[in-house]
Amino acid sequence: MDLYFLEKSIPFNGNDLNSALIGGTEKVLINIANELAKKPNFNVKVFNQTKTNVEINKVNWININSCHNYKSPDVLISFSDMNLFKNFKCNKNFLWSHSVQNLEKFIRKKQLIPYLLYRPTIILEGDYHLKKRSIITSIFGKHIIKLAPDYEFINEEININELPSKKCIFTTKSDRNLDFLINAWRQIYSLNKDAELYVNPPYNISEDLVNLKIKLRNKGSKNNLINDLKTSMIMLVPGHKGEVFCLAAEEARELCLPIVTMGYGSLYERVEHNKTGYIAKNIDEFVHYSHKLLNDKDLYLKFRSYLFSLRNSRNYSHVANELINLITQNKQVS
Repeated sequence: MDLYFLEKSIPFNGNDLNSALIGGTEKVLINIANELAKKPNFNVKVFNQTKTNVEINKVNWININSCHNYKSPDVLISFSDMNLFKNFKCNKNFLWSHSVQNLEKFIRKKQLIPYLLYRPTIILEGDYHLKKRSIITSIFGKHIIKLAPDYEFINEEININELPSKKCIFTTKSDRNLDFLINAWRQIYSLNKDAELYVNPPYNISEDLVNLKIKLRNKGSKNNLINDLKTSMIMLVPGHKGEVFCLAAEEARELCLPIVTMGYGSLYERVEHNKTGYIAKNIDEFVHYSHKLLNDKDLYLKFRSYLFSLRNSRNYSHVANELINLITQNKQVS
């Protein structure tokens, strides 16, 4: 089966999986392409902005401007952009969505006409994502395929009896309610003067925030991220209405970090309340739950033990198998 992916964000290929220069969407594409290429009878090509045409892990990475040199595939999957379907004529089209996109934005981004022309099935990443998808922009079918952490997070050794220092961490984008977190942190820190909060750059750390022990982490490589998570005690992440999966929370869960969240966006799907973390109803609860985890050793280790039992409960082999089931059973609307 010839299966092609289409993507047009930034230049990258399969060698960049551990690079700090790519985001969640690019990681997802690399992981899924690699898993599919392991399957018998699958010929996987990715057409994107790679600077050099190259084969990596049996996946052919090809500059998207070269599409005209290749025959049409059996299955075509575009990442986020309906307009990319024009590069090939295919009877099985899928659009993998990574964002909340209302009808107005859908039209403004010039997605409506190619959607009606190419009739793709929409792949969504969770229940929240499904609820936010307009009926009009999914009339040709929609299906949930949840994501997974990279294998490096799954394979990392964890000592669940280890009690880290009171280091809290926030590893998503600063525009995803970091301001809410900092307001909550003022109260958390007043109760825990030995606690620290590490956030992702870029963000301006004022002298006031320095005095609250708020620090910028060094994004660096994936190994840096894993080390930062392993040496942290809890993840504090309110969530955001634009977050349709939150890989950052899934990575933290895999490394056995309890999470305190407001459950905004898809975060209520990433956390089991009172098992893998807490879903607060307001800022006072957010502060209370954070303080509780920072100071109750037995409770903290109980959470860690449960999180450890969930490790490798979902990986990209599962994701690829679900995708294969979808593309082999799907019937395009005619």
